[in-house]
Amino acid sequence: MRIARFAGEDDPQFGVIGNDNGVEMIAHLRGDPLYAGIELTGQKTPLADLRLLAPVIPRSKVVCVGRNYAKHAAEMGGDVPTEPLIFLKPNTSVIGPGEPIFYPEQSNDVHFEGELAVVIGRICKDVSVEDANRVILGYTIGNDVTARDLQATDGQWARAKGFDTFCPLGPWIETDFDPTNARVTTTLGRPGTEGGVKQDGHTSDMVFSVPDIIAYVTSFMTLLPGDVILTGTPAGVGPMEVGDEVSVTIDGLGTLTNQVVSLND
Repeated sequence: MRIARFAGEDDPQFGVIGNDNGVEMIAHLRGDPLYAGIELTGQKTPLADLRLLAPVIPRSKVVCVGRNYAKHAAEMGGDVPTEPLIFLKPNTSVIGPGEPIFYPEQSNDVHFEGELAVVIGRICKDVSVEDANRVILGYTIGNDVTARDLQATDGQWARAKGFDTFCPLGPWIETDFDPTNARVTTTLGRPGTEGGVKQDGHTSDMVFSVPDIIAYVTSFMTLLPGDVILTGTPAGVGPMEVGDEVSVTIDGLGTLTNQVVSLND
């Protein structure tokens, strides 16, 4: 099941994406499915007529895993961690598909990092590896945008990872998805052109699996419904420039596309 969040007449709304005689439709839901469950209103709208938003705004945090692909750790000049390397992005960094990534004035080296994202479905603490799937609502796509020069100079990653618009998520949440061996690709180019492939990896290359990560994070931190975990990025990260369009595709989930713009535009 694909759950989308979209711009309504007043407040954002949720819906379930389906096919009606060859046309992709969104069946509207009553309330937030994280808290109200799946309750259809009976209203349907063509997907093409709606503006999708980030499928979830984390209630408290985005939890990220660094260097979770060995080749990425190598390209960054670091060793593969013996335990998951955890850092946080604020929920104010989240944007949705099609929304602009603002290039901050403080940086001259902003990078893309395409990643599989896990959406937590229930409050949880001290979850075992065996029980990890029970706390997952579904999966979406993320881009862990990073000001690489600030990451190097600050000595910690809060500013480099935490700018507004530095966490695109979308286009929807897929509840029926196998995260063990999905292809993750990132392309970069200009709008209207076919972007060049910059990242091309598989989730099977992750050092720590999704259940491993959830067990580790919940050993010291409570996760809340709607919290998001970014599971790390494959090798091939690189810089984006103002005007670039970056697209992250994960087989079985779709494509998340955002354009980089200047704050002065």
